[in-house]
Amino acid sequence: MNKIFCALFISLVVFFGCEKKDTVGKIYLLNFKPEIDAQWQEVAAQFSAETGIQVKVVTAASGSYEQTLRSELAKANPPTLFNINGPIGYQTWKTYTADLKDTALYEWLSDKSMAISSGDGVYALPYAVETYGIIYNDAIFRKYFTLSERAVTDISSAEGINNFAKLKAVVEDMTAHKADLGINGVFASTSFRPGEDWRWQTHLANLPIYYEYRDKNVGDLEEIDLPYGENYGNIFDLYINNSVIDKKMFGSKSVDDSMAEFALGQAAMVQNGTWGWGQIAGVAGNVVQAADVKYLPIYTGVAGEERQGLCTGTENFICVNAKSSIQDQEASLKLLEWLFNTPVGKKAAVEKLGFVTPFSTFSADERPDNPLEKEAYRYMSNPDLAAVSWNFTSFPSQAFKDTLGAALYDYTLDNKVWSDVEIIFKDAWASEKELLK
Repeated sequence: MNKIFCALFISLVVFFGCEKKDTVGKIYLLNFKPEIDAQWQEVAAQFSAETGIQVKVVTAASGSYEQTLRSELAKANPPTLFNINGPIGYQTWKTYTADLKDTALYEWLSDKSMAISSGDGVYALPYAVETYGIIYNDAIFRKYFTLSERAVTDISSAEGINNFAKLKAVVEDMTAHKADLGINGVFASTSFRPGEDWRWQTHLANLPIYYEYRDKNVGDLEEIDLPYGENYGNIFDLYINNSVIDKKMFGSKSVDDSMAEFALGQAAMVQNGTWGWGQIAGVAGNVVQAADVKYLPIYTGVAGEERQGLCTGTENFICVNAKSSIQDQEASLKLLEWLFNTPVGKKAAVEKLGFVTPFSTFSADERPDNPLEKEAYRYMSNPDLAAVSWNFTSFPSQAFKDTLGAALYDYTLDNKVWSDVEIIFKDAWASEKELLK
């Protein structure tokens, strides 16, 4: 009898032990930012060590996230967590997105209007708010404003630049004095290595779309008129004509190259976002002090732009794979809850991943110690300035961006005139929007 009881007891222990093991769940995160791959690997290992939940992080190559996601979702063990870039991405991947409206994450979201919703459901949550603009080295600017022979005399500091006319005047005069300033050019390289043109075909292209949407009071358009196309060309010309290298060499340059040029003091300015501080600080031989890293809005010559702030928003939306097992979905939510509402997780989110999160769980002293973030908060807290929203989340497709990027690169090679770029911008927009129907 005792032998039967013992055998039964052992069987029950084994059964429930196996059952418990099976319900733990596993996590597969498909990351879309190569620049924080190492950091995600470290954070995943930290979470696994603390919870015992297995986490795999795979990072797509730059510019290839959509293709990688499509491929990985078709596999037997697809991602349980993945990114979309906003409403357009949701339309593509909505059959894979679990409803998150009853989750703690959605409850913690400070501005729930930022979530991607459809009907009564919430299918993607923003997890990092970011800001981009023209990053400048104030030490170089201060040196410029001490030059006795400078042409610009009506302003005395970078903070006096509040429109395109002033920006252009200062930039072109700095180019004339680049030897005096010890720089190779005012702007870092306009990178066009394959997959590296997102700063121009997405972030910079947001400016003319933002103003067109503003004028028409819309959040999307099937076709665009591009009334601010010339303004787009204004700033792009300023970048490529006042660069550290000849524009014919842009095809060989990456974003990392561009950020290194800024970090090494070879350039006074570079267009990028808050995430770029890690790239600057991490460059061997970096000569730029954190206190000198500042922001200017991207001025293009639009009337009234003196009240324009920085470009602020997100294309970082996280989704839980609705086709994963319930156990894997629950494990995935545990990772996000740990990351955004535990002391260890929040520290990792801020210090390792560099996130500025939109969740109410973070106090002021838990925000990043990042000079660009401090600048972003300075601009956002100025009631006289209006932030430029991230309307590129409504861009029709990656194919559209690639087409625009190719046209911009041809323009730098003098194979196209600017009116050609504008035509391609409008035509590619309309054709890709048509494909979405």
